Amino acid sequence: MMKYFMTDNQVIHEEEKLHDGVWVRMISPTQEECEEIADVLNVDIDDIKAALDEEESSRIESEEGQTLVIVDYPSAEEQADENKTLLYTTLPMGIISTPDYVITVCIEENLTISDMAEGRVKGLQTAMKTRFLLLTLLRIAQRFLVYLKQIDKISSSTEQRLHLSMRNKELIQLLGLSKSLVYFSSSL
Repeated sequence: MMKYFMTDNQVIHEEEKLHDGVWVRMISPTQEECEEIADVLNVDIDDIKAALDEEESSRIESEEGQTLVIVDYPSAEEQADENKTLLYTTLPMGIISTPDYVITVCIEENLTISDMAEGRVKGLQTAMKTRFLLLTLLRIAQRFLVYLKQIDKISSSTEQRLHLSMRNKELIQLLGLSKSLVYFSSSL
């Protein structure tokens, strides 16, 4: 899915077509969408596809007036088991900045991008590429902190219940939280 956004007078709105100052939001884009953006905006298709690889590591690359930032963002999903355990993971997001456009590429919708597209991020300006990047990174860092607090709270609660009764449910939950912390620490 691909959409275009632009800010005018501190208000973000969706655009019908590409023009200077537009933010191109790509969420799980098709091969055709990747090729279209790469061709129209003269962006390396490998930079677009890099963010679609779950194993991609965070990095910054800059060449020929184009900057690629790959960063992991946190994600929380409820498991389909009877315990309704939360599993926290990280997924890559690509931010490509060109002289005229900023492009974000994600495997799936995330709260950071949703908040930005829905106008819940104060001071967002699509035409100001550095500001856009820094606000995005700040929102991702804030989301990490929220999830780390949740993990700590759930861990403490589970640990207290574990002291009272030795059941597999609590051990499984602690193992899941431990796995989440490994994802976070490797991403940070």
